[in-house]
Amino acid sequence: MVKTIRKMDEVPVSERPREKLQAHGAERLSDQELLSVLLGSGTRTKGVDELAAEVLPLFDRRNGRVGVEDLIAISGLGSAKASMLAAALEFGRRVLCPKTRKISFPADVLPLVRHYADRRQEYFLCLSLNGAHEVTAVRVVSIGLVNRTIVHPREVFADPVTDRAAAVIVCHNHPSGNVEPSAEDREVTNRLASAGETLGIALLDHVIFGEEGYFSFLEHGEIDH
Repeated sequence: MVKTIRKMDEVPVSERPREKLQAHGAERLSDQELLSVLLGSGTRTKGVDELAAEVLPLFDRRNGRVGVEDLIAISGLGSAKASMLAAALEFGRRVLCPKTRKISFPADVLPLVRHYADRRQEYFLCLSLNGAHEVTAVRVVSIGLVNRTIVHPREVFADPVTDRAAAVIVCHNHPSGNVEPSAEDREVTNRLASAGETLGIALLDHVIFGEEGYFSFLEHGEIDH
């Protein structure tokens, strides 16, 4: 079967990433669409949207710590595009360092994680905070269904211990859009709170989020401090 490459000029104008950005602003684009804008074009055998869809999981798995050599390993990414992506990532990291964001209310977390809301799998994230409740790191802990096997306290707290974090906030998306916690979500929250107490790293909140809303265990009185 001959593979059909979708050309950007075959996509309705309103759905093209660059035109969407110009009309509505960069914040309205998904991560994959933003990558498509940065890449600019695909190859003779791979459309730009397909190329972006292959690059995005690499960023997710590495928590954004991706080098030029990692990108060049992806078929269709030459040294020029790989260098451009690496430079854009580092520039964004320098300008928008999460350490400048202080968490005063559960909703303050959303700008740091809401770009994961459109993922088709559940992404479990951990935010390290210092004593002033400023975010020092945001990391993907696991990808897949949130359960006691995947979200183990050892995996969640390993990096915060190295960070010398005073507290953590954990978050995960619900691809369905329904942000009500499941029994498994509550069990995971209780286990993490207990482990944090033992380690001396407080679990401040567990936030479940979707594209249209969020649920905070703290706001609903399900985490005590």
